[in-house]
Amino acid sequence: MRTRLLPLLIVLMAAVLLALGVPLAVSLAGAQQQKVVVDRIDDTARFAALAQFVTDSPEGPTGAFENERLATLSSELRSYHEVYGIRAGVFYRNGSAMAQAPARWSLPRQGEVREAFDEAKLSRRSHDPRQVWPWQRRNLVVASPVIRDGDVVAVVVTDSPTGQMRSRTLQGWLVIGAGEFAAMLLAVGAALRLTGWVLKPVRVLDATTHDIATGRLKSRVAAAGGPPELRRLARSFNEMADNVEDVLEQQRAFVADASHQLRNPLAALLLRIELLSFELPEGNKEIASVQAEGKRLAQVLDDLLDLALAEHSEADLKVTDIGELTAERLAAWSPTADAKGVTLVGDCPPTTAWADPVALSSALDAVIDNAVKFTPEGETVEVAVASEGDTVTVSVSDHGPGLTDEELSRVGDRFWRSGRHQNIKGSGLGLSISRALLAAGGGTISYDHHEPHGLRVTVRVPRSAPAPSPGSATVV
Repeated sequence: MRTRLLPLLIVLMAAVLLALGVPLAVSLAGAQQQKVVVDRIDDTARFAALAQFVTDSPEGPTGAFENERLATLSSELRSYHEVYGIRAGVFYRNGSAMAQAPARWSLPRQGEVREAFDEAKLSRRSHDPRQVWPWQRRNLVVASPVIRDGDVVAVVVTDSPTGQMRSRTLQGWLVIGAGEFAAMLLAVGAALRLTGWVLKPVRVLDATTHDIATGRLKSRVAAAGGPPELRRLARSFNEMADNVEDVLEQQRAFVADASHQLRNPLAALLLRIELLSFELPEGNKEIASVQAEGKRLAQVLDDLLDLALAEHSEADLKVTDIGELTAERLAAWSPTADAKGVTLVGDCPPTTAWADPVALSSALDAVIDNAVKFTPEGETVEVAVASEGDTVTVSVSDHGPGLTDEELSRVGDRFWRSGRHQNIKGSGLGLSISRALLAAGGGTISYDHHEPHGLRVTVRVPRSAPAPSPGSATVV
């Protein structure tokens, strides 16, 4: 969610900064040019005042009449050009030069200079030139009329290079760009903090939901920050988790209590059936069938009680040598396998992982018992311990009839047994108990085909240290 919310905030902030920065940059360029234009207006006004007293026309037998005022004007124009590098000239209405600098500069027949000259002949200063941007190599032309006795007798024209002005504008833009960049960095930092503040409760809720989904039902969210709506959501989530945990606790307590309470009446009933069998002819099939069903019911009650305890108890995790523990369980089940004519072999190298030894032993007992039970006489059950990345696996492979793909999707469900195995002793809860025992310690159990025939059960336990206590609340 953060990857979607953060770009949206950054785009909005960038749009705001651009909306402020672009007009500021345009205003800065306009201010720089206006400053130059004002200076040129002052200069043309000064030259116009000097040219106003040059009364002689250049039209005559000698060309241009040089007098003291004209010499002063020419000197001023030359000094102006030499110091500032700006072309300047005073031109009569017919376009001939009264004085100019440099000496070879003349009034062009067309172009921006000519347009400014023609506009000034109409007894008004030329319009402000178009905006010159830093990437444009254009000059600024300003023209002012020379008025004597109410008539325009000449025009002062300045043609200014814009290199320095464009350089100052560019420097100002760089400062604005640096400020925009710094503001953008600050905005990104603020967006990161804002999205972190808004989404932190969501992340905590997601993590806590995952904890509860994986069996750590005591995980809770401590609503201590974030927007008010998410704090209310955290409180509602905790109330929901409490109710779910209460319902599950009641269900487990009911199963455990029912299993426990039924054991005594069932034991008494089996005892009475046993006494009754003494009064019936020896080998009576009906009484034998009743006794078998009674014993099966007792086994189901014991398994239900074990399952309820497995789902309720917390794992006592510690560093355990999985190879050694598996070898012990193989040794314990070897007599049973030998009695059935099944060969039980194992490859159990020393490998450590985090596990509850008691729970893992019980789970392996159920898996090995299941493998030996369904393996025909003369076949082999193979047990192998291996390290795979961050987990340690214990695989139990038999050479029994195996399961179909559809049956594999259901194996491990409570009370489920394949229709082909209904006549084999069992309650259908052994693998469910194994799954509950392993889940309490962060382990898993999976099932797959074993070629050419049979079932492979893989138990996985983590090699990394256990997570913090699930009973502790997570702060939002």
